[in-house]
Amino acid sequence: MTERNVFEYALLRVVPRVDRGECINAGVVVYCRATSFVAARTHLDEGKLAALDPRADVTGVRAALHAVEGVCRGGEHAGQAARDDAGRRFRWLVAPRSTVVQPGPVHTGLTADPQAEVERLLDLLVR
Repeated sequence: MTERNVFEYALLRVVPRVDRGECINAGVVVYCRATSFVAARTHLDEGKLAALDPRADVTGVRAALHAVEGVCRGGEHAGQAARDDAGRRFRWLVAPRSTVVQPGPVHTGLTADPQAEVERLLDLLVR
């Protein structure tokens, strides 16, 4: 039997007009403490975004989503979080904020392969 570990995840939501509160799912962040794993994958559906706000800053939203992926990768891509461990980077990314790209609530599960979990959740909840 393959060992399964607890993991945590949060959706990344794009809220083009914070005053209206409407959002689309655009990514997922996954963290597994047992394996020191943190990763994010994003997928922006520009058609859905335009339906919520035709004047949305697509370039800015893409940059914010790519920044989340960079923080997860760590190193020079992580900016100020470069020296933080995977757990601290995850906690920073899922902290509530009132911006165009926002994390959803944190959920948990069990997985034998955190990297595969990122792809599974992206397909299930975002695409």
